[in-house]
Amino acid sequence: MQFEGITFGVPKEIMRGERRVAATPETVSKFVQGGARVLVEKGAGEGAYFTDEEYKEAGAEIIEDVEKLFEQADVILKVKEPLFNDKLGKHEVDMMHAGQVLVTFLHPAAPANHEMVMNLTKKGVIALTLDGIPRISRAQSMDALTSMSTVAGYKSVLMAANRLPKFVPMIASAVGTVPPANVTVLGTGVAGLQAVATAKRLGAVVYGVDIRPDAAEHAKSLGAKVIDTGVPAQIAIGEGGYAKHLPKEWLLKEQEAIKDTIIKSDIVISTALVPGRTAPILITEEMVKQMQPGSAIVDVAIDQGGNCELTVGGEVIEKYGVSIDGTKNIPGMVPVSSTMMFSRNILNYVAVFIKDGKIVIDLDDEIIASSLVCKDGELIHAGTREAMGLN
Repeated sequence: MQFEGITFGVPKEIMRGERRVAATPETVSKFVQGGARVLVEKGAGEGAYFTDEEYKEAGAEIIEDVEKLFEQADVILKVKEPLFNDKLGKHEVDMMHAGQVLVTFLHPAAPANHEMVMNLTKKGVIALTLDGIPRISRAQSMDALTSMSTVAGYKSVLMAANRLPKFVPMIASAVGTVPPANVTVLGTGVAGLQAVATAKRLGAVVYGVDIRPDAAEHAKSLGAKVIDTGVPAQIAIGEGGYAKHLPKEWLLKEQEAIKDTIIKSDIVISTALVPGRTAPILITEEMVKQMQPGSAIVDVAIDQGGNCELTVGGEVIEKYGVSIDGTKNIPGMVPVSSTMMFSRNILNYVAVFIKDGKIVIDLDDEIIASSLVCKDGELIHAGTREAMGLN
């Protein structure tokens, strides 16, 4: 059997507000059927409305002491990066051991995660980051970034609309017509397109920005007015159709091209990412200064540093009368739908590197090569090495 002899550990997520869990009773059952032992921390599924009893019925063992779970597991399945556990007074990395496999969203290139990634490396942990999975046909069923981006794009618009001190749609009334809100979406990949679609459903006038012509065209097909950034396609498009890291002069040109649109926006949803690298700064402090008071920015790209110069990770702040939302776990705010999608992505992903009860980290496999962060005490992830200045 595929998972024969493998012990999976599913700890409860400890990030504030995180309600997702890395496995559901459905996926636990499939791991167990494949010969695995599954340890689930007591209460791990409560935020997504899964009870300990449901996990037991699926074949899991419920563990009260999370340190024992980390000690016994061969593979740790998490949603978010390892964090400091206030209850225990200990970092999750300190509970891990050499040779143990960690599967989660690490966002290793983000500066805030560099120390944690180096500690994982020194521990000898085999860390695999789900945001490194390439968007190829074979990996579609395990592409958690796409799944969670869908959730984040949808929810981010609702979050911004909730803070906006005005209507989103045009409202006709006996005292006159109230014009619709202007919404600008930066980056029209998966999250951005969902944001465009959601803003259109709410009745906003929507603008879309993406340096990739195909992505911009997709936004246009959903009803967005596309802003031309002036960045040539050969500079904009990288491997796999992702956006490329722009040289400084082109980034400045993009900022200038979108400046007026940003300033006139009531809502800005920023989702622009470059795989394996820190997110580009597209919204400068100067732009925020000129936005109308009461406007709202939701920086969906915050896990990789953020697109707004002023965003504070994990916080909602107000600067120059503009709310800037740096919430780091937006999909965790839609826990039922996001957990269902995420847990299935995880199940499909681990099946790539566990074969006949053995963990095989094959760097000739594009999926593993793209998502491996560290192994045997060596930091391997190219984007992270560059972000740390190690190349």
